[in-house]
Amino acid sequence: MIARAVFLDRDGVLNKAEVRDGKPYPPASAEEMEILPDVPDALGRLKDAGYRLVVVTNQPDVARGTQRRDVVEAINAALAARLPIDEFRVCYHDDRDGCQCRKPRPGLLLQEPAHDLSRSVMVGDRWRDIEAGRRAGVGATVFIDRGYDEPGAVDPHVRVLSLALAADWILQTDARGSR
Repeated sequence: MIARAVFLDRDGVLNKAEVRDGKPYPPASAEEMEILPDVPDALGRLKDAGYRLVVVTNQPDVARGTQRRDVVEAINAALAARLPIDEFRVCYHDDRDGCQCRKPRPGLLLQEPAHDLSRSVMVGDRWRDIEAGRRAGVGATVFIDRGYDEPGAVDPHVRVLSLALAADWILQTDARGSR
């Protein structure tokens, strides 16, 4: 049987994003990375329910030359050391590269190993996350509304204010069989 997954954006979902002029930015280093308080428990509950936890993150600052790939990987390693994450899938491209892995394109969600997308969920804090989930054909999308000042239509299955509330919704809809 193909596993179901909760696909998770990284910055603003798992760790605190620095917000400048209404736009979120990733931490500059692993030392500056701060896991949001509700994340360990929420991920533990999702893992206990049988979901694979797959981080899908755009990191265009590498292509732009303002961040190094090894720093992104160090942040991911720091998260992996403290959270029950099964896999990290990273797009290091910028929009101008036209790759299939940069959200809102669905490439990161479609990579091997494959998951039962109809029984999977995409959780993100930006319109690109929700659109990537929709394009990949996931069963549900959950938008964590951090109040960013960004354009882009977002029409998720549900809007919440935290990963804990996202996990509550995922587990409740799973128990009801409504996905």
